[in-house]
Amino acid sequence: MVITLTVALGIRHFIVEARYIPSGSMLPGLQLQDRLLVEKLTYLVRAPRRGEIVVFRAPQAFDPALKQDYAAGPLRCFVVNLPFIGGLPGLQEPSCEAFIKRVVAIPGDKVVVDPNGRLSINGKAVDEPYVNRFCASEEGKGCQPLRAVVPPKSVLVLGDNRANSWDGRFWPGTHFLPDNQIIGRALFRFWPLASAGSLVSPDPTIEVPATPSPAPAP
Repeated sequence: MVITLTVALGIRHFIVEARYIPSGSMLPGLQLQDRLLVEKLTYLVRAPRRGEIVVFRAPQAFDPALKQDYAAGPLRCFVVNLPFIGGLPGLQEPSCEAFIKRVVAIPGDKVVVDPNGRLSINGKAVDEPYVNRFCASEEGKGCQPLRAVVPPKSVLVLGDNRANSWDGRFWPGTHFLPDNQIIGRALFRFWPLASAGSLVSPDPTIEVPATPSPAPAP
């Protein structure tokens, strides 16, 4: 029994774990209470790529303007995030919470996010097919805009629901997510069964060559 539990916890901590969607920041693609598999091996061998959905530690863990005087250590966060334990009174710890967003820019990218939440990278507008909830703009006012260059070993993450997502646009001390704060890559949705499937998305900044039309029959 102890060996089985140890193996299960080891797999969850180092290889893959299940997560659920706690908010509407990734609508419409990810719905509230969707269940996902998050794998933790890919980013050991390569950097995150644009378009990938990542789970990461809360900004309170890395944003200097949000960090508390007392930062929870890895052991406390591990215990708090165990199933059925984190919900116990007195154990909640904001810096141990996990967020889920999409990587939209990588180191060196020159990023512009306009007040509607539309994205441009290196001077080119990005077509994001997974985003259909932009910020309403009234009298020139919309969501928080952003103009910046992504620093090394960091990425910019945004929610697909641009009108309702607390993401890199709004973090007060840094707009960027350090690579070492990423828990893993969202790989597969397994619940609900009707929506089960891969969550792997291609880099939206890479143009896919058009398929040539078939030659007319002789």
